[in-house]
Order: sequence, then structure tokens, then C-alpha cells
Amino acid sequence: MSEPSTPPDPDEFASGVPVPEPPAKKKNSRLSFLVELPILVLVALVVAVLIKTFLVQAFWIPSGSMIHTLEINDRVLVNKLSYVFGEPEQGDVIVFDPPFGVEEEAEPLLQAVVRSVAESLGLQTPAVEDLIKRVIAVGGQELEVKDNQVLIDGVPLDEPYLDESALMPDFGPVEVPIGTVFVMGDNRPRSQDSRRFGPIDVDSIVGRAFVRVWPFDRWGGL
Repeated sequence: MSEPSTPPDPDEFASGVPVPEPPAKKKNSRLSFLVELPILVLVALVVAVLIKTFLVQAFWIPSGSMIHTLEINDRVLVNKLSYVFGEPEQGDVIVFDPPFGVEEEAEPLLQAVVRSVAESLGLQTPAVEDLIKRVIAVGGQELEVKDNQVLIDGVPLDEPYLDESALMPDFGPVEVPIGTVFVMGDNRPRSQDSRRFGPIDVDSIVGRAFVRVWPFDRWGGL
């Protein structure tokens, strides 16, 4: 006469031995991931565009007007909230819209998204290139260049970022209107700046460049 069967020991199921997953469940997991992947990519693109539009954007330096502070092909990060809660200050390195009107051609939505993502990563320059210069004087101040020295309200401006060999022709004096800033490139002999196109409106400022991120061996604050 056979002995009565005993129920399985629950401890046998807690032994840590993995139970093979049914093939159908694995297939459903892969299918679910493939369905979700385009959504995840789209969300990532939207987040990148939102960050670039409202918070921080990477900018590529295309010219030598800011040498030696910024070299050609450097990348900088620009804080777009800097002047939402404050005003531009003397010495700030800013990115701003060109002070001359250039109309952009309409582009397809997908192309616009790809361009925005590339611009946000600093991999592409904007269709209309923004400019980057240093704030030398703010609204209400008087600026003059005399004997190769910038004077603000008659007081010589200390500019340690300039090359000692930089030469500046005499300019001014001019009074900077309220609501504008007077900008100049650090490479004074090779910079097209407010000495040519005049002070720029504060409203045209995109943001303040606060750190150089590329190349890595030139990483540092501005």
C-alpha cells in the first residue's frame, strides 16, 4: 500500500532558483518596448527643445571676435533665465539677436525639431546667427575710447581679458541709452560690435554665457 502523497514544501519555491519565463511573456515585453521606443524618443526631443528654448542652450563660436576668451569652434552654455530675474552687468558675456533684420524662411516641422535639437547641443549654428560679445557699458553710462583705453564715465575700465597688444581707435564719447547695453568683442581690432552698430536693446539678449564646455582642456567659467 503506497504512502499518502504530501503537499509540496513552500520553501522549495523560495530557494532562489529562477523560474523560466514563458516565451509568450518575453515576446510581449519586446513588443511593448518597440511600441514605447518612438514615444520615448519623441519625449526626449520635446524635452531637449524645451530646455533649449527656455533654460540653457549650447552655442558654437564661429568667429574670432572674442579671442582669447573664446576661440573659434569653442562651445559655451548660455543661461536664458539670467535677465528674467536681473539686469545685464558690465563684464557679462552675452548672446543676442543680430541688430539688423533678417527674415527666416519657413521650414517643415520635422526639420525644425531636428535643427532645434542640434542647436541645443551646440552641433549646429542657428539659421540666423546670434552674436556673442561682452557688456562694456549699461544704460545711463557714458563710454569713450581714448588713447587705447576704455573710459566709463571718465574712469578707465580694468579689462584683464584683453590682449596687451590690442589696439583700439578713439571712439566717442557716447551716452548709452536706458534699456540698452554697449557691447564689444575681446578681440578689439577684429570685432564688429556696438562701435559699428550701436548699443543693443536689452530685450534682444538671448542670455548670458556662463561656462565654456568644449574643448575639454579649455573648460571653465566666463
